[in-house]
Amino acid sequence: MVTMPGSRVAARCWYVGVAAVVAVGFAIQFYLLATGGADVNSGETGAGAPLEVRFARLFSYFTIGSNLIVLVVSLLAVVRPDREGPVWWVAQLDGLVSIVVTGTLFSVIVVPGIELRAGAVVANALFHQVSPVLFTVGWLVFGPRRRWSWRLAPWLLAWPVGWLIFTFVRGAVTGWYPYPIVDAGRLGLGRAIANSSIVLGYAIVLILLAAAVDRWIPYLGGRHRTPGRPAAGLDVADN
Repeated sequence: MVTMPGSRVAARCWYVGVAAVVAVGFAIQFYLLATGGADVNSGETGAGAPLEVRFARLFSYFTIGSNLIVLVVSLLAVVRPDREGPVWWVAQLDGLVSIVVTGTLFSVIVVPGIELRAGAVVANALFHQVSPVLFTVGWLVFGPRRRWSWRLAPWLLAWPVGWLIFTFVRGAVTGWYPYPIVDAGRLGLGRAIANSSIVLGYAIVLILLAAAVDRWIPYLGGRHRTPGRPAAGLDVADN
């Protein structure tokens, strides 16, 4: 692997910006929750539930989980932009796929039906628009590339599948669901699962697209892998 010094600096600067965007979004959202303001994922204010319940619900949204992954991956990229290892590649691609789902599917289906004001509008834009665009551009520009392996694919689905299982189990117990499209109480379990399958199918399409980009599209980060060399299995330690 070859890493150009200038590329390392540029990658660090870029991911500092990405991390800052997500951190500001969380700061605004936490302030809104603490002061009775709106949850940017639903538009609900503090009148309907205790504060601890509102925070618990906040971290049940796919948008929030995706942005958390982006925040952690971006901070790690700042510390060491040439980080390697299959666990790192899975985290990076998981962040990419889930934040693209957030920035396209959820922002198109869910967000238009929510009425937001003031700071909530800013946090919504940071979570659903700015963060997805910046993180995707960062991956396209800085790579890494030639890391794809079909052995990684099941691990890329672990996060969205795990989120769906958690959502349905929690909803069955509490009667609360984070998004209307997975509200089994209102739609019925069959319809909610069908909607979830569409979202999961979209995520699989994005995974395949990322695999194609990884294999065929050049990048500007100055890092390359020996052509044809497959990514290591997940039992290889990050180095």
